[in-house]
This record gives sequence, structure tokens and C-alpha cells, in this order.
Amino acid sequence: MDENTKEIISYDHFSKLDFRVARVVNAERVSGSEKLLRLEIDTGDATTRQIIAGIGKAYAPETLTGKEIIVVANLEPRVLMGLESQGMLLAARDAEGMPVLLSAEKDVPPGSKIN
Repeated sequence: MDENTKEIISYDHFSKLDFRVARVVNAERVSGSEKLLRLEIDTGDATTRQIIAGIGKAYAPETLTGKEIIVVANLEPRVLMGLESQGMLLAARDAEGMPVLLSAEKDVPPGSKIN
């Protein structure tokens, strides 16, 4: 298996992942990091949540507010640079290796499930 190939997982494992559309409510740089941004996102729940993402070299924070992105909403929280990340956004990499955010083709409400 080469480094780009992941092991095959069962449908049951995959179905445990909670992919959702989220709207970025606010975005700012993480102090002391060129790469990390702190995103406040709306996933259709009663409150917003925070995601810490390594997209700071590809995106200026002010360009992200209002943008709809795809997130994994049920990952165990993880602390990065002293900040708790409560999910993970999904991105591809372009030819230069820079992240490109995944998004829905049409406007859908925050919290919309992806299956």
C-alpha cells in the first residue's frame, strides 16, 4: 500500500462520520501561527462551534465569513495551539499543494447532512 492509499474501512465505520454543511460566522488568525485560522461555524445546532484549521496560507480570514464549507462534525475535540477544535473542515490540495475548501454546489441551510 503506498502512502496515498488508506486501508479499506467498512460501511459501518464510514456511516459513523457526521458530514455537514457549515456556514463560517467569523474567522481570524491564530496568534503565533502563520498557518492556523480559528473559524466560528454554524452547523445548524443551537450554538456555534470552533474549528482550528491549517488554511491560513491559502485563505485570508475576511474572505471566509459567510462561506459554506463541508465539515466532519462528530470528531473528538482536539487542542491546537491552546485552542479546542470541535470538528474538521474538508479540503483538497491544488497543484501547488495549497488547500482548496470543499463546498456545496448550491445554497443549503447550515447543518444539512451530507450522505
